Amino acid sequence: MNVQVQSIHFTADAKLLEYVEKKLEKLTKFNENIVDTKVMLKLENSGQVRDKIVELVTKIPGDTIIIKSEDKSFEVAFDQALDSMKRQLKRHKEKILAKKRLSSNE
Repeated sequence: MNVQVQSIHFTADAKLLEYVEKKLEKLTKFNENIVDTKVMLKLENSGQVRDKIVELVTKIPGDTIIIKSEDKSFEVAFDQALDSMKRQLKRHKEKILAKKRLSSNE
């Protein structure tokens, strides 16, 4: 799986990048056909509070899954986005397996 991490409006420190890459390695448990995952870490300046936005774009054969999460810290926003991505990957894999079962029964 190819992983790209992009930080927008700030420079991400090595600790955050390591955290993101370590957690992303576990995505292949949910779908081994992942081709590419792009992580965008953004600082959004809305009023006085600086919100952290994490956007995950995962490409699998025949589909692209996009998840966006926002929180006060990148780690929390990333974990929320990752949990959502895991659910989407499981759901996609179940749909593919169901189609295969239907076509083999015919």
